[in-house]
Amino acid sequence: MEILLAEDNRTISSFLVKGLEESGHTVTLAETGEDARDRISNKEWDIILLDLMLPGIDGFELLQYTRYKKNLTPILVISALNEPEDKVRALGLGADDYIVKPFHFSEMMARINALTRRANYYHLPESECLECGDLKLFIHTNRAVRNGREIRLTHQEYKLLKLLLENEDKVVPRAKILDTVWEVNFESNTNVVDVYISYLRNKVHFTDMAPLIFTVKGRGYIISSKGGY
Repeated sequence: MEILLAEDNRTISSFLVKGLEESGHTVTLAETGEDARDRISNKEWDIILLDLMLPGIDGFELLQYTRYKKNLTPILVISALNEPEDKVRALGLGADDYIVKPFHFSEMMARINALTRRANYYHLPESECLECGDLKLFIHTNRAVRNGREIRLTHQEYKLLKLLLENEDKVVPRAKILDTVWEVNFESNTNVVDVYISYLRNKVHFTDMAPLIFTVKGRGYIISSKGGY
């Protein structure tokens, strides 16, 4: 795999580069946020390993930049920040997974393999899908189609849409969404659910088609082709 490692601590980066290269991967190191941004912009990577506390542009800004550019490369955050708010913020900005320093190299490799395996689902034959009206989600490829129009989803958007479709015509509470999509098992003041619902609506609600995703005030969100919410 071609791996971009954004890490300014040379002790950690040396350890990671050595281990990844011994595992057969090609690693490019970026020690500043600006360097990481340029490398993300100019090359396709199999996965990005991202420290949040980078000099210059920090990891949170890089996450936001990467996803704003419609770059769907899997991103694994590797950070010393261990507060739930930091994890929720990073995941909300588009990180696919989050591991706290210090960690075992074998755990990091397991997470890398899981993320790249999910990304490779795009290349598998399509079979089983979930549907709501003219919207289809192919569950093995993270690919959605509405009335023949392609919809590309990030990993978190896919998980959110899948959860809604699995509960078609049923209200899904915010707490359940946080627990299932972001694995945050507590009620939080974060607006990450609202933000990602907005992302999904922007992708799924074409101007010439009826809306499918609705807010049920005080209860949660629902996907339905029946309307009236």
